[in-house]
Amino acid sequence: MPTSTIRINGFVLEMPCKTIICNFIKRGVVLEFKHIPVLLNECIEGLNIKPDGIYVDGTIGGAGHSRKIIEKLSPKGLLIGIDRDNDALKAAEQNLKPYTNYKLVHGNHDDIQDILSELNIDKVDGILLDLGVSSYQLDEKERGFSYTSDNILDMRMDQTQKLSALEVVNEYSEQELANVIYQYGEERFAKKIAKNICIARKKEKITTTKMLADIIEKSKPYSKDGHPAKRTFQAIRIEVNNEIKPLYDTILNSINCLKTGGRLCVITFHSLEDRAVKEAYIEAHGKCTCPKDLPYCICNYKTLGNIINRKPIEASEEELKTNSRAKSAKLRIFERREKES
Repeated sequence: MPTSTIRINGFVLEMPCKTIICNFIKRGVVLEFKHIPVLLNECIEGLNIKPDGIYVDGTIGGAGHSRKIIEKLSPKGLLIGIDRDNDALKAAEQNLKPYTNYKLVHGNHDDIQDILSELNIDKVDGILLDLGVSSYQLDEKERGFSYTSDNILDMRMDQTQKLSALEVVNEYSEQELANVIYQYGEERFAKKIAKNICIARKKEKITTTKMLADIIEKSKPYSKDGHPAKRTFQAIRIEVNNEIKPLYDTILNSINCLKTGGRLCVITFHSLEDRAVKEAYIEAHGKCTCPKDLPYCICNYKTLGNIINRKPIEASEEELKTNSRAKSAKLRIFERREKES
């Protein structure tokens, strides 16, 4: 089969022409952004939407959640949709065509305070964060998120950023790779996988999802627990998109952007995400240090509000029948309240 040479982020890749055509033929075309919103009704109920309020969807995707939010807003209300993926913003614009009271922003929910400041908005009535990778990004093989295809390693949610899976796989040290795979993928065979990746890349650069998946598959024993590359691909994706490190601060910043009575709804799909959200909520709620036998609080501890659900809300059996990707979803809700004196 004839090959052709392309350059991506400084890497010179020689690949079959067929693969290149399949990966790039759609560039410049608005792709169909399929995404089934997880815990949709639970999120809408959790946001406690006010018709004239201002609401932020910090991970708008194809606007599955946002469409339901804006349906509950009056013409005076406003929806702000943020996403780092330009394909998502194009799809959201199509899905929200019947409406005019929305603004779309290419950005990262980690920068929510700066984004709202640029829009001259001080406080909002509600924020939704649906974390992790979207169904579209997983299914659109050319984005390089999937271990079941043969496409260029990428995994960038924001196609304008420099760091991609190519750099992580080919430039990180063996120890750095092992740490990423173990921490973000909770993969028991992280050291063996990292070692074999480093051995393989000495012979030739690892440039495709199939090359990486094959190395991983040979690095661990067979298991019935899904595809052998699942955890490692997840870990590299999290590293590429910096999904965990800023999350704790992002949650606190989001709470600070809420009006009194405003709510933050966060959907997580990974134990590290859920832990960061839970710990941020606990920090925001604060802790009374008064002796338990006192009838009321006198320590004047600082609080930003209340945790609505101590136990995360999970998908119902009915939802799981139609959307298996909701299996690991957890929803936590926080309401901004100033402490009464």
